[in-house]
Amino acid sequence: MSKVKKAFFCQNCGYETVKWLGQCPSCNQWNTFVEEIIQKENAKSNGWQHYHDSNDRSNKTIQLIEIRSSEEKRLLMADEELNRVLGGGLVTGSVILVAGEPGIGKSTLFLQNGLKLSNKIVLYISGEESEQQIKMRADRLNIHNESFYLLTETSTQIIFQEIKKLKPDLVIIDSVQTLQTPYIDSSPGSISQIRECAAEFQRFAKETNTPVFLIGHITKEGAIAGPKILEHMVDTVLQFEGDRHYAYRILRTLKNRYGSTSELGIYEMTDTGMRAVTNPSEILITQKEDQLSGIAIAATIEGIRPLLIEIQALVTQSVYGTPQRTVSGFDLRRLQLLLAVLEKRGGFHFGIKDVFINIAGGLKIEDPSIDLAVLCALLSSYEDTPLPHHICFAGEVGLSGEIRAVNRIDQRIAEAEKLGFEKIIVSKYNLPAGRHGQKGSTRQKFNIEVVTMGRVEEVYRYLF
Repeated sequence: MSKVKKAFFCQNCGYETVKWLGQCPSCNQWNTFVEEIIQKENAKSNGWQHYHDSNDRSNKTIQLIEIRSSEEKRLLMADEELNRVLGGGLVTGSVILVAGEPGIGKSTLFLQNGLKLSNKIVLYISGEESEQQIKMRADRLNIHNESFYLLTETSTQIIFQEIKKLKPDLVIIDSVQTLQTPYIDSSPGSISQIRECAAEFQRFAKETNTPVFLIGHITKEGAIAGPKILEHMVDTVLQFEGDRHYAYRILRTLKNRYGSTSELGIYEMTDTGMRAVTNPSEILITQKEDQLSGIAIAATIEGIRPLLIEIQALVTQSVYGTPQRTVSGFDLRRLQLLLAVLEKRGGFHFGIKDVFINIAGGLKIEDPSIDLAVLCALLSSYEDTPLPHHICFAGEVGLSGEIRAVNRIDQRIAEAEKLGFEKIIVSKYNLPAGRHGQKGSTRQKFNIEVVTMGRVEEVYRYLF
């Protein structure tokens, strides 16, 4: 038997060293090193390879031009939102890490998706809940599936024995932090355990072409728990987020080797599980009887999906000396930039005002095309004059007060028209998409009036 091997790991980034260090050389964090016993026996063929002999596959160098291009096979889930976020379906042999806060609905979403795959053998491995708890949740979802199997186990040795007997088409693990490999002698949830267990499942997925979902926890800072290498090992990282006080949840792609990383799926939490929201624009715009100041509608795009969202602004006289700048779902630095543009180019005195911005529905938007709507909501609250009811905005605002063009304007205009808006204000630089002799084609194509502006002052004169 080999000597017990110990090492020190950085809890922040997973950096390994043989002695304790005060500061991590990799991520520069202080006091993050912990000691772990990482090996108690010589385990060269541990994990999946212990049950699956891969010596028959000889890896040799090959010319790139010899390799045939082929479209990766995808398994279509019953959930359209999940298919969209994954880039058009689940690629066979891929490893997907799904992270989110406790109680946000990760287990419910993937139990529901596993139960809906009626023609495939699905194995759901839980290290957190008992069989009875999962059965109660499945009864609440009210979906019956005879090819859905459940295993409550944390040892990877036993899990791989069961996988070898069952030969599932899809494996869901809830959660990766509870798994434990017998070849490493540290506790479950430690850096070396998470890394080794994820590596075993990665080898299993690639050698058997079985897709694996790893459900993971997040830390109180909002980062995915465990070493950063976990995110590098997997093919796709999904973040499941949302405010507990709202019924809506957002599934966002942070990394995807098989598709776009700017995709977004929206769900509504109901008594019978997660309901996919196919037209989110309608829920993100509140239906109001009265016209109120400080509200503007922005046409934004998340991934390939156009969304219309409501921007709420409140500008009040500052009473505490230093004016407050508070945002929810918007970048604070971006707000300060827009206020500076209004001060310099429009002569509005925001320096003595408190400013509050909120994006309705608990969304976080990073698209710069909502600048114009934020700016108009600020002006509306400043003047205490409601904006016209059937108007929306799509434009980025530059530092010199010009309204800049945004991408995929046709999709934004089509979404606004679909929801019954009568006018959309866009940048005048967006329309010469007609350099090829189609100038003004955007106006003729849609039944919505497209108003083009070049400067912030023009927008102010037009609206107020």
